[in-house]
Amino acid sequence: MRAPRHVDRTLDAGLQRIREQFEVPAGFGPEAALGAIEAARRQPGAEHVDRTDRPFLTLDPSGSTDLDQAFALETAGRDIVLHYAIADVGFFVHPGDALDTEAWTRGLTVYLPDERARLYPAALSEGAASLLPDGPRPAAVFTVRVAEDGSARLDGVERAVVRSRAKLAYETVRPEDLPPEFTELARRIRLAEERRGAPRVEFPEQELSHVDGRWELRFDPRVPSEDDNAGLSLATNLAVADALFAAGTGLFRVMAEPTAGAVERLRRTARAFGLAWPAEMPLAAFQRSLSTRDPRAAAFLIAVRRAGGGASYAPFTAGTRPWHAAMAATYAHATAPLRRLADRYVVEAALAVADGRPVPDAVQAAFAELPATMARSEQRANIVDRAVIDLAEAVMLAGREDEVFDAVVIDEDHRGVAVQVVEPAVMARVPAHGVDPGDDVRVRLVKADPLTRTVEFMRVA
Repeated sequence: MRAPRHVDRTLDAGLQRIREQFEVPAGFGPEAALGAIEAARRQPGAEHVDRTDRPFLTLDPSGSTDLDQAFALETAGRDIVLHYAIADVGFFVHPGDALDTEAWTRGLTVYLPDERARLYPAALSEGAASLLPDGPRPAAVFTVRVAEDGSARLDGVERAVVRSRAKLAYETVRPEDLPPEFTELARRIRLAEERRGAPRVEFPEQELSHVDGRWELRFDPRVPSEDDNAGLSLATNLAVADALFAAGTGLFRVMAEPTAGAVERLRRTARAFGLAWPAEMPLAAFQRSLSTRDPRAAAFLIAVRRAGGGASYAPFTAGTRPWHAAMAATYAHATAPLRRLADRYVVEAALAVADGRPVPDAVQAAFAELPATMARSEQRANIVDRAVIDLAEAVMLAGREDEVFDAVVIDEDHRGVAVQVVEPAVMARVPAHGVDPGDDVRVRLVKADPLTRTVEFMRVA
């Protein structure tokens, strides 16, 4: 849904109000900014092994410059060995310095359509620490061995100097640009997910973005190379989680299964989008059967993510196996330290465990503090994301008051009836009686207010 030119200023003003309302950080203070410039001048020393002979590549959205990951692949017998270089943020940022202090107040990078509130200043996140192909960079290189059945094992972690040969983009990459093992590796990782019964699906995003100088609200379609590339991070994070758990340390990403009630609501949501979900098929299998390039499936998958109750972080606890329902496995975050604070500490723990050293006290202490910090940061980021979509929906629907839309009832509780408008894909609550979840209804748009980011409908049939 594309915005007419006359609403662009409304969106610009609305985004600024969101930044102010939710206190999204703007820029960095002089101490952190100067610290980033000084840190960017640091040169790797004896602790970094020279791995510039390996043909590392990056694969990201075309406009990305904060590149956390680069990969190189090779075959070892029947295994595929993934050398996964991760930005060595711990080399540049030290506990207690100005950059570290500021990062703890932010937690993660917050993305808005017109700009981002970075976790670290651009001098690092889009410069010296980013794995761009303009020179050697320090990195933590994870060596992950992937067997024929897709199982992944961490063989080692080392600090190294690497050089990316090319910055590839999801939108334009060709098979011949990638290592010959890439497709087979992606197949093995998918095979392992299917064997575990993992419902993980890389969700499409409903995004407000600039297209040819104009605002547009759309589902950002995923391309196969994006999903295949995500598998590299998945395999690495699973292998790291297993290694840390075995060592009795770590910070893990955990998520509970959707409740039975949530699954029933999702079945009604699927019906609203005209998606055929066989009664005997589990949610995980149904998710994996959907094409994320189908806008209806994209909207449904976003509903699945909202129904799951969200993921959180948990430090190692003796006698408890941390579990992530969407991965059907023990899982950690180690592969995006430029964008997530927690990953920097997981990387440091993995380096210590792989080297047979005790995990530093500062890292162990951080594992106890990070769940609350990351929860607070993710909550703000999620609120901002939702506010942006609410703003976009209100702006796009403004002026269409009194139009009637097809919808399906997806839930009913003490707050009223929740409906899913079929086109455009908007969720709202309406005052209604005598309806049940799954019923088709027609609703009239009563109000669409960009200032308050609210949309109101009334049932008419």
